[in-house]
Amino acid sequence: MKKLNLPLILFLLLFSGVLMAQEKTVLEPLEEVAIVDQKVMMPMRDGVRLATDIYRPKTDQPVPIIFSRTPYNFNSYRDGELVTRTLQSALDAVKKGYAYVVQNERGRFFSEGEWDILGVPLTDGYDAFEWMSKQPWSNGKIGTIGCSSTAEWQMAVASLNHPAHTALVPQGFGAGVGRIGDYYEQGNWYRGGAGQMLFTAWLYGTQHDPLAPKLPVGIEQKDLLRLQRFYDMAPRYPRVDWSEGLSHLPVQDIIKNVNGPMGIYEEMITRKPNDPKWYEGGLFHDDMDFEKPAFWFVSWYDVASSPNLAMYNHIIANAKEQKTKDSQFLIIGPTLHCAFLRATENTIVGERSVGDARLPDTEITYKWFDYWLKGEDNGILESMPKVQYFTMGINKWQSSDTWPPKEAKMETFFLDSKGKANSRLGDGVLTKKRPGRDNPDTFQYDPMDPVTSYGGNVCCTGNAVQGGSFDQQEMELREDILVYTSEPLAEGVEVSGFIEAKLFLSSDVKDTDLTIKLIDVYPDGRAYNLDETIQRVRYREGYEKEVFMEEGKVYEVNMTPMSTSNYFEKGHRIRIEVSSSNFPRFDRNMNTGGNNYDETEGVVATNSIHHSSRYPSSISLPIVKR
Repeated sequence: MKKLNLPLILFLLLFSGVLMAQEKTVLEPLEEVAIVDQKVMMPMRDGVRLATDIYRPKTDQPVPIIFSRTPYNFNSYRDGELVTRTLQSALDAVKKGYAYVVQNERGRFFSEGEWDILGVPLTDGYDAFEWMSKQPWSNGKIGTIGCSSTAEWQMAVASLNHPAHTALVPQGFGAGVGRIGDYYEQGNWYRGGAGQMLFTAWLYGTQHDPLAPKLPVGIEQKDLLRLQRFYDMAPRYPRVDWSEGLSHLPVQDIIKNVNGPMGIYEEMITRKPNDPKWYEGGLFHDDMDFEKPAFWFVSWYDVASSPNLAMYNHIIANAKEQKTKDSQFLIIGPTLHCAFLRATENTIVGERSVGDARLPDTEITYKWFDYWLKGEDNGILESMPKVQYFTMGINKWQSSDTWPPKEAKMETFFLDSKGKANSRLGDGVLTKKRPGRDNPDTFQYDPMDPVTSYGGNVCCTGNAVQGGSFDQQEMELREDILVYTSEPLAEGVEVSGFIEAKLFLSSDVKDTDLTIKLIDVYPDGRAYNLDETIQRVRYREGYEKEVFMEEGKVYEVNMTPMSTSNYFEKGHRIRIEVSSSNFPRFDRNMNTGGNNYDETEGVVATNSIHHSSRYPSSISLPIVKR
């Protein structure tokens, strides 16, 4: 008789007991209060069915719905274990009297059809609203919620104005913003016409290879319920060292170079900022209607704080109904992308402490839904400030009726030097005095040796860039970074709003980039980054055309606005850095005037920043005097 392996048997019994206990602590309380209906295949108008999990209170009365649609995997069972995140969200919603519905976008996991990151039909959202609103357990009111890719679809679908879509809570929603005024981000794909490399790393771990196995179309719910316990359709992507991987040239082959999945990346990387394809998918553009109440969440160290704030202002300025204008609310926190709930008594973003940045986000959100979806007269529209924003430096929440605060007045600071602003050891100054004689600062930009991204307002780049605020002193020793610093402040200064910059450039190449970074310099020399931006010079006159430079000519370049709320204490100094690269946050300009994405060799650019009465390079800061 074969000898029993008692230690192994005991381990398996213990392990299964842990799983049973975990399942009991999450699923059983939910099943006590909710009707659980997973893997409902909701039909779209073209016959494609989207996998949907529904959790609703055990009541005969119709209830409002909180709806989350996502490209991410929300299957309750992964690797044989019960995952608690979705179930906990469902439990919280059901206890508060809501049905919680979560759905995968088409082509994702158990949902049928083909996925396109920004090209999923808007009608999918509309059709989902139509189906849910007609269910006997629905009261006909639906609120949408989600962060990042779970938020990006909400704005464009809201433009379709389905009557059941009652209110939105978009969080970290920049990936859904296409063209808003001067911003042609096209879903964070660009900033100032330069490519944001976050999507290269993100798509590697997100897009499903078209040759990957798929379940049969029309599979029944009972089979999906069985399969989900041990087969969740989630690919397993090998880890990639993106600190090295993003350096590969040409850019269009980066995913291919790491043996990644085939997909839409290779086509998307060829698009220009105003390509017609950006206007065919799920992005919101400023020619669309928007007449829904919305509660917007933005973060200072997110990848798209400025376009997100521009989106908020656009709705208030352009909504047709006054009630729409009056029902837009905004929270701006000091955290990274989708990190609202991670604030603590001592919130550290990168290296910099911003103190106690906590806010009862969940409580406020449910109060918002209670008003719009349940009709509760809880006074939230009257009691909640239109804008709640966190000011770093003094580390406290403030409120305003507008963004920027009405008290903010633009003050201009000019760049000046004796012609040697290279590095923080140079002679660059930031002054309110308009410069006279032109002493241009010149540096060499080599795309094979770009300025390395260090901290910043970023997400989704794996280990390539760590977001947040970091001491820039070491970086500022590079000769290809021009540094302009004010005198120590005689009194504290609050900067809250959009930051505008105008630079005058000459170069010996047809095209290059300009980058700028806003810094808070402490008396001991620590230099913490606040925001940063970039402009591809060929798009300085707009994104409908490319205009190249001629050697020897000086060109005015208006940078895409930055945003922050920061208090520069007495004795601190205001600093900006100017260069031509911030890699791999943004892709490298190869300086050739070519496509960049299909190039493997660049040329070194000799770039000069001019500052004089004729060429007043400057930065304008929104100063709030209290």
